[in-house]
Amino acid sequence: QKATHSENSQGKKSQHTEEANFYMNCRAAYLSVLKSSLENIRSREQLSLVLQQAGRNPSQKTIDKYWTSQTTALNFDDFCAILKQEKPVTKTELLEAFGKIDTDKTGYILHDELYKILTTRGDKMTWDEVNTITKQADFNCSGKFDYSKFCASYLSTREQSCRSARERLEVDSRLRQQQFGNQAETSSEGLALPVPKPSPRISKKTDHRLPKGDSRAPSRPSSAQSSKASTCPSASVGSSSNRSTKLIEPDTMKEWQCAQSKGCFYLEDDGEIVSHKYRVHFPQRSSVCVTIKPLTVPHIEGEPCHWLSVDTALFILKENETQEDLQLVSFTEVQTKEMFGWKGELGSGNYWLLPFTTGCRLRKEKTQITGEAKLVYRDKDGELALTKDFRAALLDIFEMIDLDGNGLLSLEEYNFFELRTSGEKCDEEAWAVCKENFEMKRNELTRQGFLDLNLMEAMDREGDPSDLWVTLLSLGYNKALEMTEACPFVIDVSAERGQPTMKAVCLEAGGSQLSRAVCRAVVNKGQPKGLDGSENIMVHTYKSGRRITSVIENKSENKVIIRVNNEQSKNCLNNRGLTVFAVEVAPKSMMVCQHVVPLNEQEEWIYNCVHSLV
Repeated sequence: QKATHSENSQGKKSQHTEEANFYMNCRAAYLSVLKSSLENIRSREQLSLVLQQAGRNPSQKTIDKYWTSQTTALNFDDFCAILKQEKPVTKTELLEAFGKIDTDKTGYILHDELYKILTTRGDKMTWDEVNTITKQADFNCSGKFDYSKFCASYLSTREQSCRSARERLEVDSRLRQQQFGNQAETSSEGLALPVPKPSPRISKKTDHRLPKGDSRAPSRPSSAQSSKASTCPSASVGSSSNRSTKLIEPDTMKEWQCAQSKGCFYLEDDGEIVSHKYRVHFPQRSSVCVTIKPLTVPHIEGEPCHWLSVDTALFILKENETQEDLQLVSFTEVQTKEMFGWKGELGSGNYWLLPFTTGCRLRKEKTQITGEAKLVYRDKDGELALTKDFRAALLDIFEMIDLDGNGLLSLEEYNFFELRTSGEKCDEEAWAVCKENFEMKRNELTRQGFLDLNLMEAMDREGDPSDLWVTLLSLGYNKALEMTEACPFVIDVSAERGQPTMKAVCLEAGGSQLSRAVCRAVVNKGQPKGLDGSENIMVHTYKSGRRITSVIENKSENKVIIRVNNEQSKNCLNNRGLTVFAVEVAPKSMMVCQHVVPLNEQEEWIYNCVHSLV
């Protein structure tokens, strides 16, 4: 019995190793072609290339099988499934295929015969492509093709290609983390001070490179067997519980002094979310109330606002005396409808507000937009003018980027817009030129001035809307002029004593500061549970209103890969877009595993997740 048990254990261990190697090779091939496993395959050519990186040599028939007329994108998960179906060709299969041509079994094929077959049968090759093969001295001699040597060379090259991709993945820690779409963070409580910097989107308007659409698609070993598993506490949440917690605002708060600012979450091409970050100053210790909620743009009232269902939160961090670190104070966990808030007492000094959204609802569009909205037209006099729909969209944009809500754009506010749409800033000299050409008040751009500035951009291009579309797409609009990949919000800070001041400092991804703050908040307030059979791995789960977040903490000296299975959950939507996936957690670190919200907020939702050590 002991011998049988040992054999079974060895068999399972071998299976786990094989499964882990398979997915590591999948990721290595994928990241040889694409920047991130969150990025989708967008064309037949990309599919063919990434399959080749995985050691396959797909025929046109194979590509047609997986990329049909209805296919617009394939994610990393789809790619893994394809590789499981399309096994790499073996040496025996190659030799058998060439043997059918070499009827005399000489081990050679005449070049003339090879040209005839390869250019007329199956996936027809061009003469130049066949020439590339016949000119290789390693397996050609005297007008004959030695297919046995060719097979050996082909298999050796394929193995080298796969090995090189794997080596690049192993040595690049950034790619190893990126492959799962994770954000592994050290367990230190100190947070580095955010440094103002331009938006990560640096495409110039004159490049006319429009953003690619992607959906979040982390990797998942869907059939991987687990040696150790742990089930998180099941959470059943009724539809009415989404509104069960209230941010009580007593009448006395009406006398409190307030500061307000708008901002926006923007979805990047690779699924990353960027937003404004804020610095707040309190002149004296005071009771404080901080809230955030999606912004309803006045100009489109009565029409659906896709972003109003996006969950929002704020993490409050305190600068220390040296201003080198940020310390997590708290976060907005009390909810009233779409508003999330926090009330408490804060000492005097500087604080940072880091906006946050889970990415469950703010994600890349899957619906393909046919056609393109018209942005400009020529009037009866032949002059260019903005269409009614584009004009309305520009007024909405003005409301979003007018951070202080005074109906005017300061140079600072306008530069957030410029950094987002072009990667550049407008200096004082250029702003003075704007003042000469467009309507301003108190050295700030008016709504009409903003409209005229965009009209001039169209006139500079003689009606070509390419630059205008770069602006719109970078601000989260689609070709139907619907804002589907951005979420404007408004932040209110109230203090009982002393006038608080708030300023948007930068527009960038949350990065390590925000990720670590989320981890620390969940660990501090969540429910911990050890992974069965592994006391060094903890899963922390925190539920707040209509949002659940889980964090995996790895206390061991080795990296671990955790399989996450949500198949027993009901009416749930997570930020990774997959029911089953895997995450890699570095030694002595913690990382966000997933965020979960109800798919349908009017119905009961049940969160029941199983974590397994691969």
